[in-house]
Amino acid sequence: MIRAGIIGATGYTGAELVRILYGHPRVEIGFLSSRSFVGEDISSVYPNLKGCVEKICEEQDIDRAVEQCDVIFVALPHGHSVPIVKRALEAGVKVIDLGADFRLKNPSVYEHWYGLEHGAPELLHRAVYGLPEIYGKDISEASVVANPGCYPTSIILGLAPLLKYGVIKTEGIVADSKSGVSGAGRTPSEKTHFVECNESVSAYGVSGHRHRPEIEQELGNLGKTPVRITFTPHLVPITRGILSTIYAELAIDMAEDEIRKLYENFYYQKPFVRILPEGVFPRTRWVYGSNFCDINFYADREAKRITVVSAIDNLVKGASGQAVQNMNLMFGLPEEEGLMVPGLCP
Repeated sequence: MIRAGIIGATGYTGAELVRILYGHPRVEIGFLSSRSFVGEDISSVYPNLKGCVEKICEEQDIDRAVEQCDVIFVALPHGHSVPIVKRALEAGVKVIDLGADFRLKNPSVYEHWYGLEHGAPELLHRAVYGLPEIYGKDISEASVVANPGCYPTSIILGLAPLLKYGVIKTEGIVADSKSGVSGAGRTPSEKTHFVECNESVSAYGVSGHRHRPEIEQELGNLGKTPVRITFTPHLVPITRGILSTIYAELAIDMAEDEIRKLYENFYYQKPFVRILPEGVFPRTRWVYGSNFCDINFYADREAKRITVVSAIDNLVKGASGQAVQNMNLMFGLPEEEGLMVPGLCP
């Protein structure tokens, strides 16, 4: 059995990790920490776990965590992961960071977008970007994985085959993404207050969102050239889900069936990416509670443009489910172990 620990177990992503790992046949949850609920049972914080996971949340004791665990999931805000990652690596414990501290390879870019000097730039080269559909082999050999952001996951998976094979131009890409309120985290704020977000859709981060450099970094790696993207996130009054609608200009003339074959080949034997049938476009409802990413597209040959639509559950494929998928690869397990469940519908 793999002994897993979660630092930050009582946020939404931490609690989702607890829920998913409970159902994993090869995992034992060995350590849970929380800053706000020390001494409380996780099932009293999240009553949906009662009768399944009843474990006390402890202080954030890194030494105790590495002694008890084979892998540590860090579900903390940016700026808090570095000392945990350092200690885990010293102890030979694998670590998956669900925050932003190891996603960006350029520490000056991190400092610009997150307003913090990186605490361990020398470790950035050791962190593998945790998108299994693209970096699966590297993840399987990694000691530290930087779990991708939710918006980047939906956009990168939607565009990856097109950029990899030069089907679209690398300039003029536009991504319009809409997320459920859980993406803002468990700590309440004015914008996530029911009265403020119910029956309303709002754009935010219009002048620049922190996920943009992450998206551009990975799209640039795929296209082998710098990519600049116009990315605008929106808050919509649903609990879970991200729907990204992405627009790009075709660089070569390809029929729609040829592009579909390209997607199907690229994601062949990638169990969590589903290319939907022609004319059937993704809905967040179909991936709710699952680790799937649904994708479809429309290619307008006359206008030389393509529209790609992708949908994920922001807490599962966009965070905790993807982290468990990465853990599976790191420990030599089938990547779908403990994750192959359909979405909740209706």
